Amino acid sequence: MNKRRITKKINVGQVEVGGNAPITVQSMTKTDTRDIPSTVKQIHQLEEAGCEIIRSAVPDIEAAQALAKIKKQIRIPLVADIHFHYQLAMESLKSGVDCLRLNPGNIRDRNQVETVVREAKIRQVPIRIGVNFGSLPPVGGIGKTRGKSRHTDGVNLLPKGNSDGSGEFSTVDHMVETGLWEIGILEDLDFDLIKISLKAFDIETTVESYRRMAELIPYPLHLGITESGTTKSGSIRSAIGIGTLLYEGIGDTIRVSLSDDPREEVFSGFEILKSLELRKEGAVLIACPSCGRADVDVVTLANNVDKMMRKVKAPIKVAVMGCEVNGPGEAKDADVGIAAGVGRAIIFRKGKKARVVEESDMLNALMEEVRKVEEEMIS
Repeated sequence: MNKRRITKKINVGQVEVGGNAPITVQSMTKTDTRDIPSTVKQIHQLEEAGCEIIRSAVPDIEAAQALAKIKKQIRIPLVADIHFHYQLAMESLKSGVDCLRLNPGNIRDRNQVETVVREAKIRQVPIRIGVNFGSLPPVGGIGKTRGKSRHTDGVNLLPKGNSDGSGEFSTVDHMVETGLWEIGILEDLDFDLIKISLKAFDIETTVESYRRMAELIPYPLHLGITESGTTKSGSIRSAIGIGTLLYEGIGDTIRVSLSDDPREEVFSGFEILKSLELRKEGAVLIACPSCGRADVDVVTLANNVDKMMRKVKAPIKVAVMGCEVNGPGEAKDADVGIAAGVGRAIIFRKGKKARVVEESDMLNALMEEVRKVEEEMIS
């Protein structure tokens, strides 16, 4: 794995992003922001799941004003997601948000952007420039407030990636140039509390855009695959796209965008980071896929363990194995492991045999040992 690209460090509320700070996991609320109790409740659930930065949609002034009351009731930094109307960014700043997300495809008036940046500079609130394939400005129309409609903007006619070396202007070129246009506005105003994202559903376009931008700017990058899908398909697509970039040392904060409970985004995000050993928080599960040699219902056991381990905060490696082929070896290598046999199983702790339990007691016995190890790590 490549050494991580070191970027300028900024603060989103109390959370550091960039530099040598840990790569953070973000999510976005799926409630109506104007429904303050529901939004606060969902953010509390996300905090419990480990979410470190939360973003909320701001469709109107009422939502922007609601952010003030929401922020007072949560612990993690709050980002206002702004599109189309710069006044919503101004009102969100008055509400005390910790960061703004501006879309350069939807707010293309330089004077409006400058107005927001000046106020953000006074308040020392960072801005994420959120470039998104689905809302790019018309081809040839970056920074222009009038011109072609979204239906005839020419974006969908551009080739998606640029890895063929043909030199043809591509979606990657358009995404990067859109981001650089707004970065230029911020830099002209001596504002450098900047994060960048360049998201698309297409993995190649996303990866190539981030690679290109990483060579051009010193600012932290927010990684994501936009509209990636449901939990299963979206987590896989995101793991490939985000994981590729992280393996190359690119990225400072991530969001896995899923059509599901936002807590699933957080769980998937941490799994990506833990798989690359970029974060150590939480348990890691090694589980036998099961086959005809399995002597117990490994699938049910592993899934039950996985659900229960989501509450474990210590960096524990847990192995659930179903037969004698790889079971003892993997179980002994984990902090806690179980190697199942006919009607019973051996539980290992730190490579040593801890006890033998009946099949009916496997889950409870395994989690007892996990909790013991967690307590030892915390104490």
